[in-house]
Amino acid sequence: MSHCKIATPDSVMKTAACRRWLPACFATVMLLTIPGCNYFILLGYLIGGPPQLQPLFEKETQKSFTDKDIRVAVVAYAPDELTKFHDNIHQLLSTRVAALLHKNQVKIINPDVINAWLVNNPDWDSPTEIGADFDVNFVVYIDISEFSLYEPDSTSLFRGRCDAIVSVYEMETDGDGKRIFTKNVTSLYPTQVPRSASDVSYDQFRHEYFFRLADEIGRLFYPYGNGDDIQHAT
Repeated sequence: MSHCKIATPDSVMKTAACRRWLPACFATVMLLTIPGCNYFILLGYLIGGPPQLQPLFEKETQKSFTDKDIRVAVVAYAPDELTKFHDNIHQLLSTRVAALLHKNQVKIINPDVINAWLVNNPDWDSPTEIGADFDVNFVVYIDISEFSLYEPDSTSLFRGRCDAIVSVYEMETDGDGKRIFTKNVTSLYPTQVPRSASDVSYDQFRHEYFFRLADEIGRLFYPYGNGDDIQHAT
């Protein structure tokens, strides 16, 4: 005849308490057994998650896009010799950078509205004109000078490349603005070996690379985890 053990309130409370303390006990053991100062890194992970790297824009300017009531416009430009072979690359890039900034708590002007303004104002001369018309605090201006999706001298190997200058203009209340940040961006993806066109379609690779490029630019303005880029090192 089998016997069943009835759980008393005391035993239930002891079991629950034990379960709550197990992770802490495990962490303590790990901290005591890991050599050197690595246990400080582990402790930081346990308390606050993976460390976040401060974006370069904030480091250099001591300003942040996520401050209260800050509004940002994103504009990209590519010369005719690039858009002739890569249609709408400036619009695609500005749209995806804007989407990433929005995802990271930045108040963004709808990129479709910005792109419509560019079409209706073909003689625009400075990003500050856009900043003044849309009453924003900052304009992110991406000036694309080189762009390609294929490995040089190949039509069967994909490797995304882009050279661009990313600038930020800070707007004044009177509609004037000045450039307060500049960064040259040289992008290469994949970094190790190109992708074969037999493994991925042109449209799929183009889609991948624009997300990669937008993330490289976006990280100038929002924090990201140390080691996040490992997934891209292919």
